[in-house]
Amino acid sequence: MSSTLIFTPLSHVGWGSLKQLIPQVKRYDISSILIITDPVLIKIGVTNKITLPLEEAGYQVQLYTEVIPELPLETGEKLVSYVKEHPFDLIIGLGGGSALDLAKLAAVLAVHEGSVADYLNLTGTRKIAAKGIPKILIPTTAGTGSEVTNIAVLSLGNTKDVVTHDFLLADAAIVDPELTVSVPPHITAATGIDALTHAVEAYVSVNSNPTTEALSLHAIRLISKSLRTAVQDGHNQQARTDMSQGSYMAGLAFFNAGVAGVHALAYPLGGQFHLSHGESNAVLLPYVMGYIRKSCTKKMADLLNAMGGSSVYLSEEEASLRCVEEIKRLVQDIGIPTTLGDFDIPKNAIDKLVEDGEKQKRLLARSPLPLGKEDILTIYQSAFNGRITEPL
Repeated sequence: MSSTLIFTPLSHVGWGSLKQLIPQVKRYDISSILIITDPVLIKIGVTNKITLPLEEAGYQVQLYTEVIPELPLETGEKLVSYVKEHPFDLIIGLGGGSALDLAKLAAVLAVHEGSVADYLNLTGTRKIAAKGIPKILIPTTAGTGSEVTNIAVLSLGNTKDVVTHDFLLADAAIVDPELTVSVPPHITAATGIDALTHAVEAYVSVNSNPTTEALSLHAIRLISKSLRTAVQDGHNQQARTDMSQGSYMAGLAFFNAGVAGVHALAYPLGGQFHLSHGESNAVLLPYVMGYIRKSCTKKMADLLNAMGGSSVYLSEEEASLRCVEEIKRLVQDIGIPTTLGDFDIPKNAIDKLVEDGEKQKRLLARSPLPLGKEDILTIYQSAFNGRITEPL
């Protein structure tokens, strides 16, 4: 079976890789740069690490800070309109997933007619036809993988949708773990589990291949051994390096193999209750994997080994159960609630969650176990009650 793989054209990954910024910018004949960034990064001085070298090199730099977590469609519309009215030669995304996704949208859709809504995956009627403005993406969290994907995720009232096209890929990604040192523990935890979810879902995806499987397993090794330490001691250089490397590889894996049921059911949680994407994934990951595990017991055994457990002397069935337990333990150890009730989500919300989750056909299609309405209902009920459930 052949595989088609797509990667960001150029990546600089590792401690201190931010020094590659100026050489990258000099590849372009430009003068005016827009930096889209999280406002908190200005307060803690991270943005200066980008703006000062650029200004010293003679570039005109402007900051755009209207970045909102769980990116609302309206925020994307506003930015794209702004860039259409104020042309820039280069766009830099600096921050978490929302900042990077905004940078992708601005760079590509600013040269297109219509609104952002016209290009949404589920309801849009227009097609992306031009690459747009050059873009460099610089993550400051270890989790979303947005710097290496062609997707921008948007919140739409009670659910989410995406704009996706290969033109959204970064021209260059700079993944410097040093930029993640200032991330507080609760965000480190949520984004770290997001990265783990990317790797786990990519590994069991029906679209996986030997390359994505290798990336997924090593990402899981790095994240599983380092996430607890990164949450407890954010200044631990090795833990931060492992998390950034793991997040990067998980991003490459899921971009090419896809994510599935966890993400499909996480989107309504973010849309309806404004849970962060990482928390939404974290609270669902054990229950989705517990529900589908019999469709992929061999791979679940592999995941157990990658997480630092051992499948020796265990059947695949036993190892898959142990894997689900290890996933839930990791979520607990880093301080994320493990039931929907712990997030104050009422039981009477489940029917609406099911309705919106069922719409995520693009994601659900990658699950090794087909998930219909009754399956989705059972998984949400399991996540509410805190008990792993399997298909009847």
